[in-house]
Amino acid sequence: MLLHNANILVIDDDEDVLVALRLLLKSKVKEVVVNKNPNTIQSLMQEHNFDVVILDMNFNGLVNTGNEGIFWLNKIKKQNPNVDVILITAYGDIDLAIRSLKQGASDFIVKPWKNEKILETVRELVEKKKRPKGQKTNLNSETKIIGESEVMQEVFVKLKKVAPTDANILILGENGTGKDLIAKAIHENSLRKNMPFVKVDVGALTESLFESELFGYKKGAFTDAREDRKGRFEAANGGTLFLDEIGNISLRQQARLLTVLQNRQVTPIGANQSIEIDIRLICATNLSINNLADEEKFRKDLIYRINTVDITIPPLRERGKDITLLAHYFIDFYADKYGKGSFSLELDFIQKLKSHGFAGNVRELQYALERTVIMAEDQRLKAADLIFSAIESPQPTVLQKETNLDAIEKSAILRVIEKNKGNISKSAKELGITRAALYRRLNKYEL
Repeated sequence: MLLHNANILVIDDDEDVLVALRLLLKSKVKEVVVNKNPNTIQSLMQEHNFDVVILDMNFNGLVNTGNEGIFWLNKIKKQNPNVDVILITAYGDIDLAIRSLKQGASDFIVKPWKNEKILETVRELVEKKKRPKGQKTNLNSETKIIGESEVMQEVFVKLKKVAPTDANILILGENGTGKDLIAKAIHENSLRKNMPFVKVDVGALTESLFESELFGYKKGAFTDAREDRKGRFEAANGGTLFLDEIGNISLRQQARLLTVLQNRQVTPIGANQSIEIDIRLICATNLSINNLADEEKFRKDLIYRINTVDITIPPLRERGKDITLLAHYFIDFYADKYGKGSFSLELDFIQKLKSHGFAGNVRELQYALERTVIMAEDQRLKAADLIFSAIESPQPTVLQKETNLDAIEKSAILRVIEKNKGNISKSAKELGITRAALYRRLNKYEL
């Protein structure tokens, strides 16, 4: 379905909002119906076949809890489960956004909005109806991020709020969680999406390469400088600069970076004049925010510069049903890539996936499933077909050499809990201790 064939209903008790949305949408869609009274919703839905309902969350000026919006959201979804509902409110509250998404809302927009964002959201929802059943997207982005777990929905809500702004973003998360995909999705959902997205792994740059790569150089500035070269800051001008592994740069490199961010200018090596830059900065690190706050390793004034908003990407082991979703996606992807036909997953295959710790997160899952598809001899994948790399599972080797009693006990507890898929009662019974005793040990080892 195309946007110009869509029918839209707008319900808001603010006349100005109704007029603004009607003027914005009327030339873009087939029909826009606006009304101040939510009690008319059911009769209007009987008279029209709406594709999208834009619904205010508060109709009582004295109480702004969002409960009215959620009440009418439930009424709408009960009458027509296929209609998409965008909830709109003047009160930006992430908890309220998550609550509304759990209740079936398709999106959540905060007043005052940007017209481009409203149109983009409506267009995405309308176009979604023509996609094959089961194909989902969480952001208006070419970058595919798969996730339906509660922790990932929280990430998506935060992304939708920060992406349209120019705020500097710090992405936190373990190795392999997909921080680079999140950075790309932020860019693709920003107002800079048609400008360059430049990624630099700054953690891999030596002291000598750091300045020439980021700031550029003039011909003759040093022995191998045979021509002028733009730095990554200048290459990203007008767009987004993504600095990966920011936690690994030296204090000297941090000082140079801070100066550029404060002045919004770069001076290429060998140049006499500075160049004005206009970039949106996204940084990522596998260090925790507490580790970054150690001033012996990282400057606090730089943290404040790069961290207007931080987004933590949860490890795969905390994402529940996403493991199965990702497994199906990667198996289908590699089956198509290697011409292996269609695969089905046996129950023991899924159980083995879910019981694995995934120290390497999504990257480990991806490579394990690629290997599985390549080596499979049957189209029905069983647990025996799934082999995890020892690279991400060093515990057995460590345990053989370990003589510290606390470390041995901690390892045993981790293995049993993983075996029992997090069930504390079963784990305590197998370990021969009470639930209370197990909880005390979990607290002791900060597990």
